[in-house]
Amino acid sequence: MRVFTTEELDFIGAHQHQDAAQLMLQAKRYPHLPVLELVQQIQARQKAAQKLPTWVEHPQAVFPVALSVEQSSSEATAAFKASLVSGRLLVDLTGGFGVDSFHFARSFAQVTHVEQNPELQEIAAYNFNLLGAGNIRSVATTAEDFLRDFTGTADVLYLDPARRGNHAQKLHLLQDCEPDVLRLLPLLFQKANAVLLKASPMLDIEQAVQELGHVVQVWVVALQNEVKEVLYLLQPKAPAPADVPRTAVNLLPQATPQLLTFTRAQEEAATPAYTDPLEFVYEPNAALLKAGAYRYLGQHLQLGKLHPNSHLYTSRQLLPHFPGRSFRCLHVSRYSKKELLRQLPGKKANITVRNFPESVADIRRKTGLKEGGHTYLFFTTDMHQKPVVLVCEKA
Repeated sequence: MRVFTTEELDFIGAHQHQDAAQLMLQAKRYPHLPVLELVQQIQARQKAAQKLPTWVEHPQAVFPVALSVEQSSSEATAAFKASLVSGRLLVDLTGGFGVDSFHFARSFAQVTHVEQNPELQEIAAYNFNLLGAGNIRSVATTAEDFLRDFTGTADVLYLDPARRGNHAQKLHLLQDCEPDVLRLLPLLFQKANAVLLKASPMLDIEQAVQELGHVVQVWVVALQNEVKEVLYLLQPKAPAPADVPRTAVNLLPQATPQLLTFTRAQEEAATPAYTDPLEFVYEPNAALLKAGAYRYLGQHLQLGKLHPNSHLYTSRQLLPHFPGRSFRCLHVSRYSKKELLRQLPGKKANITVRNFPESVADIRRKTGLKEGGHTYLFFTTDMHQKPVVLVCEKA
């Protein structure tokens, strides 16, 4: 890894908000500088501006190739993970750019950052030093080799297996990722009191729980209503509960996270109260839907449900702090182009489809409605098995 000179850092700082293509066209103006290399740093900073503010705000921080930045955790999700575990020693076996390690270092006396790519490991170690994370030891080796040579016992081993194949295809099955956690489980259990695993949001939660064994808690983590990761806490020395608790987490900027914990037994035992749309309509956040809180959510919050498969809820009085989006229902319409356009003279609306036979694209093509405005249309199926359109505004 090459440390940038003061002049090179000044160039990055002065141009970090400019278009990369335009900078490359102006490269001849800076014959004494490695403009391509500097522009790559600028591009990485631009990609990471919202995701990794601690690194972007430090003028001397070094960034790896763009893919490594894209694959790293955001600081928001890393900070949440760090709130779940604490202790003497955590080993991050798939350290990457080091975002998770950096935040775990605030919850553990010592963190070991393991990264098999020597260049990426060197960049991460350099940045740890810049950012004052003196309790992180970084080593360049594979997870398997580290575990084989490790003679101690970690409080927590953390893994975020790579989910891209040789041809850049996205993978989600545990045995297809690198490293193969299922194959490593016996060794992981020998070397730690607990294992925290980050897995693909595409992986079926129940399947993962059965394959892993010893799972004591699952978190489905969304960032601003987009599911980013699913976390599994394994404790090999403790008996796994008969029904593993699941916590749906939606992290919001400058707001308290939306949290709901439930078990599969609670979901299966819940008895929804089905009803026609009332004055207020609710759409659960993405973490709740991924976690599978379809029946339990309505019963727990005492809300009516529109249909077993629509996953939209309703009430006469506004429920404050609903974990998702809340709307005032202005009108319930048939799916009729003429009727909808009569209510939308501006021909604009935000469209959501829930348990409806047509896609958003199909609906826009048939109705001519454009994206935008302050009206929200929910195309769904009601308790009478009839297709309906809920014309709403944000509550």
